[in-house]
Amino acid sequence: MPKSNLLTRITGWQNHLRVINLARQVAAHVPKTSTAQPVVFFNASTRITGLSQNAAFALLTSWGLRLAGIPVRHFVCQSGMSHCVLGTSRDHYQKAPPCEACVRQSRRLNNAADVYWFSYHPDAELEAALRDLPLDALSNFEFNTVKGALVTPGPSIPLGRLVLPSLRWALRKHSLPDDEETRYLLRQYILSAYNIAQEFSAFLDQTKPSAAVIFNGVMYPEAVARWVAQSRGLRVITYEVGFQRFSAFFCEGEATAYPIYIPKDFELNPEQNARLDAYLEKRFQGQFSMAGIRFWPEMRGLDAAFLRQAENFRQIVPVFTNVVYDTSQVHANTIFPHMFAWLDVVLEIIRSHPETLFVIRAHPDEMRPGTAKQSRESVRQWVAQREVLKLPNVVFIDSQEYLSSYELIQRAKFVIVYNSSIGLEASVMGAAVLCGGKARYTQYPIVFFPESSQAFRETAETFLTAEEIKVPAEFQRNARRFLYYQLFRASLSFEDFLEDGYRKGYVQLLPFSWQALLPENSPTMRVLIDGIANGSFDRQSRLRSKEGEPIERQPFMLEENL
Repeated sequence: MPKSNLLTRITGWQNHLRVINLARQVAAHVPKTSTAQPVVFFNASTRITGLSQNAAFALLTSWGLRLAGIPVRHFVCQSGMSHCVLGTSRDHYQKAPPCEACVRQSRRLNNAADVYWFSYHPDAELEAALRDLPLDALSNFEFNTVKGALVTPGPSIPLGRLVLPSLRWALRKHSLPDDEETRYLLRQYILSAYNIAQEFSAFLDQTKPSAAVIFNGVMYPEAVARWVAQSRGLRVITYEVGFQRFSAFFCEGEATAYPIYIPKDFELNPEQNARLDAYLEKRFQGQFSMAGIRFWPEMRGLDAAFLRQAENFRQIVPVFTNVVYDTSQVHANTIFPHMFAWLDVVLEIIRSHPETLFVIRAHPDEMRPGTAKQSRESVRQWVAQREVLKLPNVVFIDSQEYLSSYELIQRAKFVIVYNSSIGLEASVMGAAVLCGGKARYTQYPIVFFPESSQAFRETAETFLTAEEIKVPAEFQRNARRFLYYQLFRASLSFEDFLEDGYRKGYVQLLPFSWQALLPENSPTMRVLIDGIANGSFDRQSRLRSKEGEPIERQPFMLEENL
């Protein structure tokens, strides 16, 4: 065995032992008596074998709750889906998922915990209803939930809508062909989703929890569980990776939309401004990571050839794209049906303005090297299919070209984005930003976000022909406020418990004692326990009702001396 593989296996087993030992310590120190209702956890789509950040966040949070005297029950898959999201083979759709390895890891992570294992039981009536449907009908399929363990009588469950984002994510593309292979996988996702709905409903009947903590709420197993819980009026907390190293975002709402509440009178003080500026300085040099992945191994400036080319044009307009299958696209596609429809409109604008140099930039995560996350419907393909590079006023920067986006922004007349984070950063830099998709930051006045595709075209035309674009002063102010909250208050840090794992994107536990998980020893655990068990968050967001903010939109935020 190669030395590197042996080291990987040893490191992996050391982490497994650390998880098991801590799980047993937690179990030994759980308060013996509790009158609290249990909290349920479900996160089937966070990993198969290794410990991902999102799997670790759930594990650590559940331990913290148990030590605080809150009973926890885990809803755990035991070959409970015919095809799961992470176990889908993009080359062989009918290949069975690796259930044996996944269940083995589930047993490690749930050692000494209260677990409800669920298995797969196909529904013959549902199978018959799905058998001959075309892709569009499957995508919009609803099934009556009157029978079985679900609410009776109850609404039809929108199975097609709930599973479609997962199919796009699993296949790494938005556009789905209406062929038998794709229909097969969509049918299996729907059948598996309905099985989860039945099993989760029975689990809730048995458990009678006070709340459910569910991973992101977009992947179909968790999306269905969230739907079932909400149809019963059960409080649901979802979570996703945050924007700081080893951080998580928890909220009563849709975590992938990152709803962030900022008091109207909040202004950054000198210390907070300095903290944000220090972060931005590193960010502008490419020194950051997301979900354990560093996208920029290097960052180079604009070269002489580009600058000579730019001299032939009146102005520069960068166009920043996204990964089309990303879970954020569920929220982004509001004024355009999807990102490529937006790009087609942008292309029409490009053709109409030969005096402007447009720089189309593919998202750095689109073709992430060395992983299975490479897009199968990419901006690179769109550029080739539309023959974009035949236009003399277009430069295309592929996802693995590490050119500084920030230098482009500094030279830009204005910036066009779909829903990328670069739009927020460009606004922080004082640039005019025209947004084509709903982003987490469009909930505040930060960018120009037209209400329709026609309004988007008209705004672009106005900006391209104007001598000067007047950006409201509040845009930059709100951008800094939002970015600060996103980074330093709504990102709950787990750095005291985690370190990088033996595989890229995975983590392992640091050596720490069970006492480190007690609320008096961890600000993050204090916020999570208070928020999950008691439905309260932080001092500032408890004032939300006075400002008309609905409680279900609030994130869990760290306290700070504001």
